Amino acid sequence: MIGLEGNSAPEAPFKRRGREFEMIAAMLRMYCAAHHGAKHAALCKECEELYNYAHRRLERCVFGEVKPTCANCTVHCYKAMMREHIRQVMRWAGPRMLRRHPVLAVRHMIDGHLPAPVLHQSR
Repeated sequence: MIGLEGNSAPEAPFKRRGREFEMIAAMLRMYCAAHHGAKHAALCKECEELYNYAHRRLERCVFGEVKPTCANCTVHCYKAMMREHIRQVMRWAGPRMLRRHPVLAVRHMIDGHLPAPVLHQSR
């Protein structure tokens, strides 16, 4: 098993995207501990792969700092299998975030109410 460090996004150049890095890391730690028996901020191999995939997707987000929450995003950047897996994690961990990570959860709820940007296509 591979562990995640306490702050999962020290290299994140933007605050909004940095919160997304933290949010996905916290959700995956909670999910993996409950479903795969991971301990002490470690992730099983499957969850570590999902974390790395999500991290790459966030780094390459076409919206940059104005990235909407995944639920409000107009661009689906995850492969279908990974999107379903992350949905399972978010569906399970989301309701538990308010109790375990209240500041992250509230900030994410606020971010969820921001208008989603429109991706302009070049012709």
